[in-house]
Amino acid sequence: MLRRAIALVLAGLVTVAVTGCNTMAGLGRDIEKGGQVIQEKSSR
Repeated sequence: MLRRAIALVLAGLVTVAVTGCNTMAGLGRDIEKGGQVIQEKSSR
């Protein structure tokens, strides 16, 4: 019973960690794309 609870908690933590990394990676790409647009506009 205790092993099953620990396994469920660990599986939940891994899921949250993986989801968080994907979300931050997407945010970083969005910010980078926004910076490129600003650079293009300012160089004209």
